[in-house]
Amino acid sequence: MRFGSGQAVKRLEDEQLLTGRGRYTDDLSQPGQLHVAFLRSPYPHARIVGIDTAGAAAMPGVARVLTGADLVAAGVQPIPGVAGFRRPDGKPARGPDRRALAHERVRFVGEPVAAVLADTLQQARDAAEAVFVDYEELPMVATVPAALAEGAPVLSEDAAPGNICAEMRHGDAKAAEAAFAQAAHVVRLQIQNQRLAAVTLEPRAILAAPEAPGSSRTVIQMSTQMPTGVRDTLAAMLGIENTEVRVLVSDVGGGFGMKTGLYPEDAVVGFAARELKRPVKWIADRSEEFLATTHGRDVDVNAEMALAADGRILALRLHSQANVGAYPTGAGVAIQLLIGPWVQTSVYDIQTIDFRFQAVLTNTAPTGAYRGAGRPEAIFNMERLMDEAARQTGIDRIQLRRRNFVRPEQMPYTNPMAQVYDSGRFEHVMDQGLALADWNGFDARAAQSAQRGLVRGLGIATFLEWTGGNALQESVTVSVLADEGVVEVFSAVNAMGQGIATSLTQLVVDVFGVPIEQVRVVLGDTDRGNGFGSAGSRSLFTGGSALHEGAERTIEHARGLAAKELEAAADDIDYVQGRFSVKGTDLSIGLFDLAGKQSGQRIVVDSSTTVGGPSWPNGCHICEVELDPATGEVDVVAYASVNDVGTVVNPMIVRGQLDGGAVQGLGQALVEQIAYDPETGQLLTGSLMDYALPRAVKAPPFVTEMDTSTPCLTNPLGVKGVGELGTIGATPSVVNAVADAFTRAGHPDKAPKLQMPLTPAKLWQLLQPN
Repeated sequence: MRFGSGQAVKRLEDEQLLTGRGRYTDDLSQPGQLHVAFLRSPYPHARIVGIDTAGAAAMPGVARVLTGADLVAAGVQPIPGVAGFRRPDGKPARGPDRRALAHERVRFVGEPVAAVLADTLQQARDAAEAVFVDYEELPMVATVPAALAEGAPVLSEDAAPGNICAEMRHGDAKAAEAAFAQAAHVVRLQIQNQRLAAVTLEPRAILAAPEAPGSSRTVIQMSTQMPTGVRDTLAAMLGIENTEVRVLVSDVGGGFGMKTGLYPEDAVVGFAARELKRPVKWIADRSEEFLATTHGRDVDVNAEMALAADGRILALRLHSQANVGAYPTGAGVAIQLLIGPWVQTSVYDIQTIDFRFQAVLTNTAPTGAYRGAGRPEAIFNMERLMDEAARQTGIDRIQLRRRNFVRPEQMPYTNPMAQVYDSGRFEHVMDQGLALADWNGFDARAAQSAQRGLVRGLGIATFLEWTGGNALQESVTVSVLADEGVVEVFSAVNAMGQGIATSLTQLVVDVFGVPIEQVRVVLGDTDRGNGFGSAGSRSLFTGGSALHEGAERTIEHARGLAAKELEAAADDIDYVQGRFSVKGTDLSIGLFDLAGKQSGQRIVVDSSTTVGGPSWPNGCHICEVELDPATGEVDVVAYASVNDVGTVVNPMIVRGQLDGGAVQGLGQALVEQIAYDPETGQLLTGSLMDYALPRAVKAPPFVTEMDTSTPCLTNPLGVKGVGELGTIGATPSVVNAVADAFTRAGHPDKAPKLQMPLTPAKLWQLLQPN
């Protein structure tokens, strides 16, 4: 079918966006709305001695000035923090309470302290400057080593002594020790995954208002990936039923994981709209995003791998310390202590592990989900170890991988973290990747680079990832509307630029066989339906599966209605391309005609589907770089990947997700880093003048292919999540390529010292004689 699954249908969302008819939160306004400006802490750690708001409150246009004490007095509860984990001493994990506005203490630069609501944004900003806060500066720590040092200031009495808010151990330490003792080779690396910012095109944005004059319900329109979660968290903080809050989501200009929950500013806006009974709007500016939006990564790892003489991996040992910032979140801790470890052994048959993962508090912004969420860190550890093992043992890196892959006949395979891979042919995917990248022709290309005074490097990453967010259930509502002649489907997964509405529409076309113009997908309304939302590459995996089954159930329900209308048994009714007919006769009725004969002129089916487990997409990514020894500059000159993503609904969208994700991985490998001054706790990368992003002109010529020969066995569509796969594969393949260039340039001893981002200055310094 021209517009069904497997077809590169142009994204239905694009025409509206490209012609300027998109509706982002900042495009929305309501009469009489107030604007918010936040006063933020200039200190990384301080006690709030007092706040004088009188001058600000008296300024023109100001409707209200809110402080943390005001919200506490009104009964507003803290934002939910970390739960379900334990500290090293066995006590429940706990961090400091995070208030919507700081109360009594501030713990990082940029934490909101007061909010000014005024008729115009400029009035709010002017008045915010008139709020006077008396701070008593306290000792602070901005790095993990400083936070763990003896006598370090403690961020929270609940986490005392020390600043480790949570710890998890996985595996068998004694078995690992024995394996290391008998190993022929032991490879050790110090690995850093630097802190990153999720720089979305659209910043955080929210507009909250009473549903109607005098109504107790609040309608929130905002840019989010998880409207249901936002609704429930806000209701809990305000002490109201979640039915008192409706969250609507229109167009979202990117999320990358950082728009997966409620922020303090969102809670302030929601509270103020209810308190003042007026619309309240806040759009973050870019500097606020760098200061106070959840950051990603920031993990230091001591990684060790034991190998037999033939290259078989005997054991893997890791000690990981994650900087989770001043206020640990449930997601931020789980990502580093649990989700990353789930994929740590990746595509390799390793059963002996000893993992120690710690979440450490510092006076920096909290960390949380960012594209890949723990899996990029884990795969980077594994793939750096694999290439370094090849260098140190002299075993070819391709052969080393072959000897250690989980084999197809081992499926379903249970890894040492008790995660079950349902399917995968990892060597088969690598062989395709080697051919696609012309691995064997590299020497000739390297010689051409050498003629220009450049060193060419070749890097590879073979890996898998876990998708689904372990939120494996999703519900949909399918409506056949006679008056409009459309099949409308509502889903609680969310669009954020990834083209999910187009893919879901194609799935509807598959089942109903109607033209794509007669399908309408509706998303983003908690009054119409609720679910986990879009994160963890689950939108098509779970949401698409639910939609497919919901559509089929609608056809079956309508078949019974058609049987009554045509006076035949349901088993004798065929359905083809929008029409029911009695087998062997010319009796028939159209789908929309049938709907027109029902109550309300519609056929409506609510359906819920639970998939059987996560999906395990995997890939082989191969990168070539050119290194200029004179300047340290690196150019990515070739990038090929083969990706096992199971069934493909829209190959154009999948390629876009893979390549877009890879560009973000390139950004981490080469240029991106959130930096704090360790002496003052001040953010040094507070704007796009300071924080470098990859640019389109630096993107390599991607050659991207999909292997669809191994469908996922845990969902009816056979699809595997794809949104984060490119990011996970790009970072290690790029860094491994640079490490290979160092080796070819005569510096194999310096390859283990490479730490992201691989900036020209850093590489040039490393290339200099000791």
